Amino acid sequence: MPQIRVGAFTPSVLLDVARSAGRLGDLDVVESAVASSPAQFASLDEGSLDAVFTSPDNGIAYRFLARNPLGRLLDVEFVAGIDRGLGLALGLRPGLDAPTAGMRFGVDVPNSGFAFVGYALLARAGLQPGDYEVVTLGSTPKRVAALLAGECDSTILGAGNDLRARAGGATIVGSSADLGPYLGTVLARLGSSAAGEDVRQLGAVLSETAADIVNGSLAAAAADSAERILGLSPELALEHVATMADPGIGLVTDGRIDRESLQTLVELRGRFLPDPDLDAIDLSPLLRSGNG
Repeated sequence: MPQIRVGAFTPSVLLDVARSAGRLGDLDVVESAVASSPAQFASLDEGSLDAVFTSPDNGIAYRFLARNPLGRLLDVEFVAGIDRGLGLALGLRPGLDAPTAGMRFGVDVPNSGFAFVGYALLARAGLQPGDYEVVTLGSTPKRVAALLAGECDSTILGAGNDLRARAGGATIVGSSADLGPYLGTVLARLGSSAAGEDVRQLGAVLSETAADIVNGSLAAAAADSAERILGLSPELALEHVATMADPGIGLVTDGRIDRESLQTLVELRGRFLPDPDLDAIDLSPLLRSGNG
């Protein structure tokens, strides 16, 4: 049975539903938590992971920008679009109702992925870089815990973590949807991966499963999964499924990776971390018309 080792920040409801619905067939998919995006891509590079669920901004950085956190380029390929943010928004610690100057903003790492979304949403709230302290806290579940413990004042949350934070008393403000066409998560691999064809098959299965969650035939299974693996209450699990079905911020049902959404990510990165290499990026190799 082919084994695919996948690294994720937050347990994937989509993958869990595909498994429980018998969609994986002979694919043995082993999902493991990653501590940060640099750790995720280092594991891809060394071969201890075959694929990752990650922000496409990370893929862009490691494929095109020599100044990425690992300091080397990787032959990153996007296999399928997974979601458009799944509620990606700013979370504010309990007792804080709006972003304020001098606060501590928690990120995975300061110069990749969702951090740029956070900076843009803070700018919309009137705060510019330098008005707040950026603190490195690692993966999203770690940032939820830090937010609720008061170890940071704000962070960027999605994929059910926003609902967990809200249930703990946090305030959720802003949305990635405010920033233009957006892609929150992709399934990515390295072009040199020996598991490349198996990962492509996984991408197709996930797209089909996403379509069935959105059309309602697997919505109950998704709610059950959100309760089990995300620790959401039944009410919040149903809210998360509604987010998954939202065409603006939810699941990508055909695996398509569009230029407009990737361009939003490039523009966000260029706004907060200018890099001359950004001007020469050709996004064409990362685009996909869909799994059909």
